Amino acid sequence: MSRNIKYLNNNRIVYRKYSPDPPTEEYKWGWYYANGTYGYYSLFNSPAKITTVKSLKWHLLTLWWLNPSMDKTKLNELAKVISYKKNGFITFNVSNLMLNNIINDVYMQDLEQPPKNKLRKVVFKDGCGLSKIQKLKIVGQLIGRKTMIDEEAIYQCMIDLNDMGKKITIGRIAGLLDCSSRTIHRNMSKELKKEKDLLNIENEKI
Repeated sequence: MSRNIKYLNNNRIVYRKYSPDPPTEEYKWGWYYANGTYGYYSLFNSPAKITTVKSLKWHLLTLWWLNPSMDKTKLNELAKVISYKKNGFITFNVSNLMLNNIINDVYMQDLEQPPKNKLRKVVFKDGCGLSKIQKLKIVGQLIGRKTMIDEEAIYQCMIDLNDMGKKITIGRIAGLLDCSSRTIHRNMSKELKKEKDLLNIENEKI
């Protein structure tokens, strides 16, 4: 089931924002951040849908932060659209009571600080014209050649594979970082392996 992105666009709701941080390098297709950036928000960019209440709350908080002119009435309307399963954003049913509690929790949050976000090193411009394979090659070249093979580099590859709707495997991560599968296994903690499984489960539910 495809998402009802038309609602967001018709109501001029911002759901993507490029990072204000200065990049290490800028390209025609996007930007590279050697130390990473938390400032890039791109909701609904990957095929993965919202699968937990925690994720739903984060999405609503981020949408509210990205749209500072939105009042509680508009937030309530947006939350109903996002949480309605048939609109394609979410994989589970949300009761009215649960949704009201989530909205109230979000509304009470301090928006002086941006919502927690994933660290990104490679950011592609919307409509850059590159295929998924081309994007993955760029990610591998930049992260694999400019960083050590550690948990951070592995996690970056996991995020990019997930964003592009690719199943995350040890072999694919090793291919992006130009190293052996044994090296990936050696540098992956239990927490990172668990995160890999969770990301793959999200994509499988689509």
